[in-house]
Amino acid sequence: MKKSIAGLVILLSVGMTARSQVKVGFEVSFKEPQAHYVEMEMNISGLVKDYVDVKMPVWAPGSYLVREFAKSVEDFSATAGGKPVKFEKVKKNAWRVYSAKSNAIKIKYRVYGFEVSVRTPFIDESHAFLSSTGIFMYPDGLLKLPSTVKVIPFKGWSKVSTGLEPVAGQPFTYTASDFDVLFDSPIEVGNQDVFDFMASGVKHEVAMYGGNYDKERLKVDMAKIVEQATAIYGENPNKHYTFIVHHFERGGGGLEHLNSTVLGASRNAYQTEEGYLGFLNLVAHEYFHLWNVKRMRPIALGPFDYDNENYTTNLWVAEGFTSYYENKLVLRAGFVDQKAFVDGLVTAVANVSNTPGAKVQSAAESSYDAWIKGYRPNENSNNTGVSYYSKGEVVGLLMDLEIANATKGVKSLDDVMKAMYLQGKTLKRGYTDAEFKAMVEKISGKSFTDFWAKYVNGTHPVEYDKYFGYAGINIKNQNEGNNIPYIGVASKKTEGRIIISAVSRNSAAWVDGLNVNDEVISVDGVGVEAALERMPVITSKKPGDMVTVKVKRDGIEKDIKLTLKASPNIKLVAEIEGNATESQVLVRKRWMGL
Repeated sequence: MKKSIAGLVILLSVGMTARSQVKVGFEVSFKEPQAHYVEMEMNISGLVKDYVDVKMPVWAPGSYLVREFAKSVEDFSATAGGKPVKFEKVKKNAWRVYSAKSNAIKIKYRVYGFEVSVRTPFIDESHAFLSSTGIFMYPDGLLKLPSTVKVIPFKGWSKVSTGLEPVAGQPFTYTASDFDVLFDSPIEVGNQDVFDFMASGVKHEVAMYGGNYDKERLKVDMAKIVEQATAIYGENPNKHYTFIVHHFERGGGGLEHLNSTVLGASRNAYQTEEGYLGFLNLVAHEYFHLWNVKRMRPIALGPFDYDNENYTTNLWVAEGFTSYYENKLVLRAGFVDQKAFVDGLVTAVANVSNTPGAKVQSAAESSYDAWIKGYRPNENSNNTGVSYYSKGEVVGLLMDLEIANATKGVKSLDDVMKAMYLQGKTLKRGYTDAEFKAMVEKISGKSFTDFWAKYVNGTHPVEYDKYFGYAGINIKNQNEGNNIPYIGVASKKTEGRIIISAVSRNSAAWVDGLNVNDEVISVDGVGVEAALERMPVITSKKPGDMVTVKVKRDGIEKDIKLTLKASPNIKLVAEIEGNATESQVLVRKRWMGL
């Protein structure tokens, strides 16, 4: 028995030693950035096999869609021991290199990048944004290997910004402890404007491509957001953090990473208070991800399977709660007042309530179906589903108020988030839905089984009066009792024509047969321009009245008679009660964190 154990230990040691001797290094350069290409060189040493498979991820963590990054790879070639060797593509994202037990394998390939987004590579004559899952390959089965990356900027470019650890004494050379870290570390190369600030004991670097902004103001305001987010969790897990910000005429969105983020913004967003606040909200959202999803994560989201979809029912927490918390962070940082905070959340509730698909798809289902629905919307999406961002934001609001009320203002959702983060840190793994529910019940001291059935796994209407009432917030539906008639379509103006772009479930248009792509000619004989104004609400009519809509469908005109229905949509306004009870004041104070 002892000999067997000893033999096993020797075998394991040999295997670990062999693996530790394998080294992977990349060299990233640019020959034709104006044509949107990055040149990749991958060097593998110590992997003595007949062949090695190298693979490229098919998706980018944080963006739940198979994007097939391998489609942008060109000019793949390989040498072993300095001599060209045979290779072949064996899967959509995998190349087999017949290295004949060579100790030194060099692989070269080019990647085309010309999609402006926070999740895909983009290269032009002015800069290169390298989204790592879209450019780096990895040896199959060896995701835990460390690697080095040397970036050779194009002529005239002088800066590299990334969350990767720099290698001392080697300019523009970085190291990653494993491929999960490498794939979670985007790289910006060019002449970006770089500034930094300290917050929560951490140095934060901001790399700005384009834009018109006041960097001194941003330093102060971004630091406030960092400090408010860190206060919730009690610690900041980073030694350094990098914001990569891309500015275009129109821009938006963000993607979270382990110690960095990529943000998209309009270059003129900072010129208005509304635009500036919008940017701070984006900063708050992506920075909150530093804990929520990057460390406190659903169990399905890590270790990652880079070849396939990674399904979870918990994106309503990972993304939806992050959307909710961006509101709390900008409030606590002093960028909005209590009234604006409440109004924003009331609008979020109304938006979900007015989404027909919210009566069809639950928050958990929306999360699971992100891969096939979330990033592939069509003209009927609003009728068949609800965003896990927007529904999750509302669920977070309701859960927060429920916890604060149950504990008489002693606890809130903040306590759940911190406890789940620390639990994940201890267990070194993600959480299950059952574990998240159990923590909510532990913190609140009450069962959340009914809540889960209604709002997580079900499609129950939002009981906004009840929950806002806990905090002394009075809600009024301004549409209540008005019996407003409506047709139930959205339209767009294209080259002077009015085209139906969406039809709402169970509306008059839905029941009586208006179609997406119908061109509206007239409504009750009223011409096209006036019809555009009258499509959302037929103000001179009442529910039950009939109208005739003349449309052109596939080049053929036809009259469609519609029987108007009452609008099911709500329009909510909030009033913060000045004479709130002591209990309501305690809930409100804990909820807002002021």
